[in-house]
Amino acid sequence: MTERLSDVTTGTDTSAVGRESDTAAQGRDPYDATSRQTTEGTVYTVTGGDWDEVLAEAAGDERIVMNLGPQHPSTHGVLRLVLELEGETVTQARSVIGYLHTGIEKNCEYRNWTQGVTFVTRMDYLAPLHNEAAYCMAVEKLLGITVPDRAQTIRVMLMELNRISSHLVALATGGMELGALTGMTAGFREREEVLHLLEFLTGLRMNHAYIRPGGLAQDIPADAPQRIRDFIKVMDSRLPDYDKLLTGQPIWRNRLQGIGYLPVDACLALGITGPILRSAGLPWDLRKVEPYSGYENYEFEVPTSNDADSFARYRLRLAEIHESLKIVRQAVDRLEPGPVMVEDAKVAWPAQLTIGADGMGNSLEHVRKIMGQSMESLIHHFKLVTEGFQVPAGQVYVPIESPRGELGYHLVSDGGTRPMRVHVREPSFVNLQSMPAMCEGGMVADVIASVASIDPVMGGCDR
Repeated sequence: MTERLSDVTTGTDTSAVGRESDTAAQGRDPYDATSRQTTEGTVYTVTGGDWDEVLAEAAGDERIVMNLGPQHPSTHGVLRLVLELEGETVTQARSVIGYLHTGIEKNCEYRNWTQGVTFVTRMDYLAPLHNEAAYCMAVEKLLGITVPDRAQTIRVMLMELNRISSHLVALATGGMELGALTGMTAGFREREEVLHLLEFLTGLRMNHAYIRPGGLAQDIPADAPQRIRDFIKVMDSRLPDYDKLLTGQPIWRNRLQGIGYLPVDACLALGITGPILRSAGLPWDLRKVEPYSGYENYEFEVPTSNDADSFARYRLRLAEIHESLKIVRQAVDRLEPGPVMVEDAKVAWPAQLTIGADGMGNSLEHVRKIMGQSMESLIHHFKLVTEGFQVPAGQVYVPIESPRGELGYHLVSDGGTRPMRVHVREPSFVNLQSMPAMCEGGMVADVIASVASIDPVMGGCDR
């Protein structure tokens, strides 16, 4: 009988040689792929059971370095992230800064004390009024002067409105970066309401230069209280939409919960402040622990969470918007008639000036006085504007609670009309240290969520 050379169903070689090769395979290494001889040659069967070991050995040779930014829209401005990856996992993360190089601190040292306001307001361009207030408070501490009550109340009101607009940008840009585009359009829609109001109160949407050493550039319009109350009504009606749109949304939750984890001990070790620190459970808010500008007279809560992740920071910023609205409502009720600049004529520039009918320049009454009635007024005005006022020698450090954390101004005076040294403890710069701790060990997609939860503003970081 003729010997069957192959099995028609499997193609296996059943001849003597084929059987011998199959018998020899019985003593093979368990990690070797099984094989059989066919009429077409040797066929190997890979089961995939040992792929974990194979990947573990090869992974070290397949690390890649990826640059994210500085032009990438998800990096919150001109921030460059250098990521070392193993597959989709981030093994190392480093932030590279300095692309804006504005030199604001050094520029302030070549301008008089009042002109410095126009520089610092451009530093953290999402919180310009906080920078103006902290800088002016430091100058006032060097001068040893006290700002009138009405000016203090208006400062608090403006800072809280600015905090609302800054947090809205954080929510909107975070939504954009994670694909929640409706959250972005809603956030910028509400921010426009804030900017319209700030333009009505100060004359500009951003970079106001409205808070000046000694008080304010000018008083707010007479009908401002009603406009502010109308704004609060609009915000109260729209804020619940964020909970409907994002907070309960499962995709939003899955992208943020457990991502960017940074516990309170890590925050303290890195000097992290603001919403990141409060999201880890520590209720540290300078408006409460070291009150300034009369914050001790306002009733508000400091929202905290123990989750210490990106979702906690999102919810915390939303809660802080509600608290800021509460403070603004109280500030409007506290407004009393009075001056908005100190009485000292040697400091009060451009104190008692009123804006002309065209919204620019000085009123005709002021121009008529200094140009046609009083040579002394003209000389005094000219010297104040060109030279500025002298500040006693010394150094101070004044911190306040900005939307991103502790914003502190260290000013040094040598007794002249210009600062000898201006240095800023900028929260975006310090908080960026937390980026590697949040991102390493996670996925590339989660880096975007973590950086968005830090909410850095590179104008302040690269000051």
